[in-house]
Amino acid sequence: MEFSLTHKEHKPLQINPIKHSQPMGATLAFLGIKGCMPLMHGAQGCASFTKVFFTRHFNEPIAVHNTSVSDLTAVLDGGDYSILMAIENIQNKEKNLTPSMIGLHTTGLTETKGDDVRSVGTHIEIPYVFVNTPDYEGGMESGWSLTVTAMIEQLTQAVTYIQPNTLVLLPHVSMQPIEVEKIKALCEDFGFETYALPDLSTSLDGYWEAGQGKLSNGGIRVDEIRDLATSSFVISIGASMKKSALALQKKNPLIEHIHFDHLMGLDANDNFVGKLMEIRHIAPNAHLKRWRARLQDAMLDSHFLIGSSHFVITGEPDMLTGMCALIRSVGGTVDAAVSTTFSEVLHTIDAQKVFVGDLEDAREFFDGANMVISNFHSERILHSYPNTALVIRGFPNYEELGNQLKNDQLYEGSAYFLFEIANVLRKVKHEH
Repeated sequence: MEFSLTHKEHKPLQINPIKHSQPMGATLAFLGIKGCMPLMHGAQGCASFTKVFFTRHFNEPIAVHNTSVSDLTAVLDGGDYSILMAIENIQNKEKNLTPSMIGLHTTGLTETKGDDVRSVGTHIEIPYVFVNTPDYEGGMESGWSLTVTAMIEQLTQAVTYIQPNTLVLLPHVSMQPIEVEKIKALCEDFGFETYALPDLSTSLDGYWEAGQGKLSNGGIRVDEIRDLATSSFVISIGASMKKSALALQKKNPLIEHIHFDHLMGLDANDNFVGKLMEIRHIAPNAHLKRWRARLQDAMLDSHFLIGSSHFVITGEPDMLTGMCALIRSVGGTVDAAVSTTFSEVLHTIDAQKVFVGDLEDAREFFDGANMVISNFHSERILHSYPNTALVIRGFPNYEELGNQLKNDQLYEGSAYFLFEIANVLRKVKHEH
């Protein structure tokens, strides 16, 4: 299969972009910390857009605060004042609001201005993590990974010993809360005490809890983040999370790092489960064996529909890697894999074309595709392509309910994903 990785980032303007900003990735990461107050350092509109974006995607009230930098304060203020005033105003407004941590992330405006966000932590007693996430660099995936790395570097305490059978899971940004929960549960089945950083599985999983909307309700605790360096293993899922794992190893070189580019399909999950078996000397339980057999059956059942079909897939690099691998494993042809930003992992994707671009670039391949796997913004374009089906994945998805409970990972999720796209393909091929 011909492999071609081309860059289209030289375009002066993105039309129908699939890319989202670094501050959005940072916000989502901070929402996986229990009691955290994500504080976006920038103009009010930046935070408002992010809040609406995640509120519509998850159908949950999302806690995002903002320093409300204006044109005037951007010129006259050194940065400290607006951040400290924002924290004071929020706490004065909500008398009982005591965050476990303040997660400050910058925007293009404050990065261009050059605010010293590091020094702010010396003026407040609440645990404080800062991360530089300018809009004009990277994307949602890099904003997430930068934030995870910052939390490890600034909160996790360096140690020289490990606790046996403890494990830190570092999921990439495109994993939904239920997917993090399923992977944690699998590790726990093998006898590991498992922590996820961030942990959206208990903060954005759709569980109704009183007092939602002010601070993140679930997630990993700050004291647990401080003790992560005592873990025996760190497992990074997605190429973007390798740096975060290395940051944790710097806190304790005794930690063993295990990396997987994705957990979709038979081969990837065999490698994952095999590694857990090797470490713990435990055979998989009957439930896991049965799901492996179900995935094999799903691959056989869906092979004729998927194997005769052509796909266009857009999204974050780590998500693209897993989906393309699973579709190729059952014979599907990926005509184009369109990434939000560049990542070295794109070189591993088996597709006719792999490039960084937008939906205008992806549209060139829609005519020859049976299916497009993309975010919600592709829907209005595909009305002009009645022979091409759409399956929505990635951010945002305003069309469907229950995004937080949609599982594409492990044996179970991979089987569900294959059946979903095969059923959609059957319908569109029957109709047209």
